[in-house]
Amino acid sequence: MIGQIFSAIFYQPMFNLLIFFYNVIPGHDIGVAILLLTIVIKLILYPLSVQSIRSQKAMQTLQPKIDELKKKYKDEKEKMASELMALYKQEKVNPLSSCLPLLIQLPFLIAVYQVFRNGLSSHGLNLLYPFVANPGTINTLSLGFVDLLKPNIILAILAAAAQFFQTKMIQVNRPPKDKTGQVPAGAKDEDMMAIMNKQMLYFMPLMTVFIGASLPGGLTFYWFLTTVLTVLQQWWMFRKKKDNDTPGQEIIKSV
Repeated sequence: MIGQIFSAIFYQPMFNLLIFFYNVIPGHDIGVAILLLTIVIKLILYPLSVQSIRSQKAMQTLQPKIDELKKKYKDEKEKMASELMALYKQEKVNPLSSCLPLLIQLPFLIAVYQVFRNGLSSHGLNLLYPFVANPGTINTLSLGFVDLLKPNIILAILAAAAQFFQTKMIQVNRPPKDKTGQVPAGAKDEDMMAIMNKQMLYFMPLMTVFIGASLPGGLTFYWFLTTVLTVLQQWWMFRKKKDNDTPGQEIIKSV
């Protein structure tokens, strides 16, 4: 039952849209069809993506204020928690909103995986809508030489590089040390978060290469395109806010 619902909501619409693009594109290049599908999915998720990026950048901008609160109320955890919530409310920041788009995008990623695992063979075309022409067979070669049905290490490396730049753009800085050279007690959590963020900066690309090299090339290509579009979106948003707002307030005002 759950599988049928998932198929009706995610798998079939994405599969049919991909085949539709494949049919109408001159030359029937599956790589171009994936590019168009990725753009459509990004447009659908655009509002959530904007919210996520703003929240991540706002949290980074608010870090000095958070550090001050943790110094001030280091022995009053309940008071510190209430003051943090008041700060988030005042600045209109939801610290959990950056996770929501990742969770929502997961079904899309699973559906794309199933499309390239099951849908590109001739027997998978029986799930086409009546108004989508059945191409009979699908040429999985893109540009005439990249088989997107098979794993592709080059695409995995490209996806990892894009992942690195995306994480780098929203990297959390470590809080400043005190006169003794130690991290203040109230900022230890933020210091640990910054350390983990730096580790993820290198760990995630390595995992992307490891996982991407075993997935169908079409899925890895989708992964790469999604990350590149996210990087461009982050760059555009950060630059726009930098041009329109005063330093240090550009993201907070927009959240």
